[in-house]
This record gives sequence, C-alpha cells and structure tokens, in this order.
Amino acid sequence: MSKQSRSVRDTASAHPAEVIPIVEEQAVVLKRKTLTEGVRVRTVVREDEALIDEPVASETVEVERVPLDRWVDGPVPVRQEGDTTIITLLEEVMVVEKRLRATEEIRITRRRDIGQHSETVTLRHEEAVIERVSAKGGDSHDPD
Repeated sequence: MSKQSRSVRDTASAHPAEVIPIVEEQAVVLKRKTLTEGVRVRTVVREDEALIDEPVASETVEVERVPLDRWVDGPVPVRQEGDTTIITLLEEVMVVEKRLRATEEIRITRRRDIGQHSETVTLRHEEAVIERVSAKGGDSHDPD
C-alpha cells in the first residue's frame, strides 16, 4: 500500500462517519371535475305567412241527349267530334222485317277551365336557441 492511501484510511478512522440522509420530494397530482359552465340547447318553432299563387285546372262534363228517330242499317260505332264523344243508342223494332232505328244520341262534351287560385298558408320552421349555464346556477343568454 502506498503511503498516500494509508493516510486517507487513517484520517477516515480517526473521525466518526457522518451520515447525510437523502430526502426526495415527489409531486402527487390529483384531478377532479368541476363544472364551470354548461350549454343548454332547445328548439323554438317559428311561423311565417306565405302566399301560394298557382294555376288550378278543373274539368266539367256536360251530357246532352238528342232524340233521333231514324232508321239505320247496322250498329253505329262510338265517334269523337272535337271534345265531344257521341254514343248512338239503338233499339230493335218488330216489323215485317227487322231493322235498326236510332232513337237517341248521347253527347258528352269535356270543357277544361284554368283559373288562378291564391291562398295564404302558415309555414313552420325550427330554430335552435343555445343558452350558456354558469356553475353558480344563473343563466346567461346568448342569442345564437
């Protein structure tokens, strides 16, 4: 052993050993929820007046009975003259010979009228109203 290392050992044994405690600090973080503010959403129904102005078509049927009282050779087919449909009614009449006699025509005419129809109707729509709610219980209104 060298002289230098012996003097260090002798010096250490001459003084009692001092112990320095090591203190360590640790941070502990705790979390908790706290209500600071909230939001309330509700809907409000609004009504607006709107004018509807649209064309409206209507159709009427006119029936006219026209007496004929004439003889025909065979069945008369249904015919169309413009907007009028003509149906000829027949009857069998006993004579020395059998012949067809037209007794009546039924004329059905269609007429179409187009007019304008106006009506005021109420239309509804919803809007969302959002209100902020503080943690103290009071409401503060935000017009969103």
